[in-house]
Amino acid sequence: MRIVALTRTALIFAATIAVAACGESNRYAAPPPPKVTVATPVEQEVARYFDATGNTVAVNSVDLVARVQGFVQEISYKDGDFVKKGAPLFTIEPEPYRLKLAAAQAAEAGAAATLKQTEAELKRQGDLASKQFASQSVLDQAQATRDSAQANLQQAQSNTKQAAINLDYTSVTAPFDGVVTARQVSLGQLVGANTATVLATIVQIDPIYVNFTASERDVLQVRASLARTGRTTADLMGTTVEVGLQTEDGYPHLGKLDYVAPTVDPSTGTLAARATLQNADRTLLPGYFVRVRIASQHQPALLVPDLALGSDQGGRYLLVVNHDDVVEQRRVEPGQVVGELRVIDKGLAKDDRVIVGGIMRAIPGQKVEPVTATAAATR
Repeated sequence: MRIVALTRTALIFAATIAVAACGESNRYAAPPPPKVTVATPVEQEVARYFDATGNTVAVNSVDLVARVQGFVQEISYKDGDFVKKGAPLFTIEPEPYRLKLAAAQAAEAGAAATLKQTEAELKRQGDLASKQFASQSVLDQAQATRDSAQANLQQAQSNTKQAAINLDYTSVTAPFDGVVTARQVSLGQLVGANTATVLATIVQIDPIYVNFTASERDVLQVRASLARTGRTTADLMGTTVEVGLQTEDGYPHLGKLDYVAPTVDPSTGTLAARATLQNADRTLLPGYFVRVRIASQHQPALLVPDLALGSDQGGRYLLVVNHDDVVEQRRVEPGQVVGELRVIDKGLAKDDRVIVGGIMRAIPGQKVEPVTATAAATR
């Protein structure tokens, strides 16, 4: 019995020790703070850019119309041809207008002969009147006849010029280098009967315009920058404008700023501007939507990896780690992209530790374990 009692006591003691040990192992221990990668902003000078979306517009686009009445006798181009200035495109039967010109020239010659005769008569009557052999009334009549003949000659000369112009109108030529659209009339069709008949349209696409607008805020910033350097809007003329199509990488097309509107449109709050681009290979066609970029002066800036930026209903933000290693959400105003980095215009200091890795583990207000890294700018 003594042995059984001792055994029971030993078991109770062992169970007590086991329970005590188990209680120590189940005690709660807080997990370590999550690790995140942080980096201070990159400081470098960047070329500030004005970015906009614009559209291409033909420098010249003209409807070719029939300015005289007649039947279309010849069409001298193929639809969509590129033609040079002065190239014949349409011929409206010219023969009736040649005859009218010949008649006008004959009438002019007759008027000139009549004038010559009346001038001789006036001179004769003047000589007779000086010798008292002709009355003043006869002299006045000769003067009036000469003046009338002179007026008739001027009228005949005008008729001749008009007839020559109408004959020229029978040949419709290209007013400038350009591409001619599909014809809108057929051979033998009567044109110009009641109104000016549109024959086709010619479009000049080399050079070509790019129209775009700047917001009122951008305008104020540009004007302030100009004022600081003692320049005016006129000094912007000739500034290089970079243009890219929606499907192109970068801005391969270069042009020059040649117009800035004098007023802001109050309905849109924007200022219209225009650039001219050479387009010899006709890559740009009127009506394209394009991306526009204009470089300004180089300025110091702070940049962070573009992937570090977040957004919500309040706008764009960065997650930064403060001096207590606690995550803070920082509202910022982002600028342009430079390589894989983004310029931060407002809301960031140069010594801020920005979370650039492990962002999903960072929760504002909670502590983290920051691991410092560096970010290299891509120029």
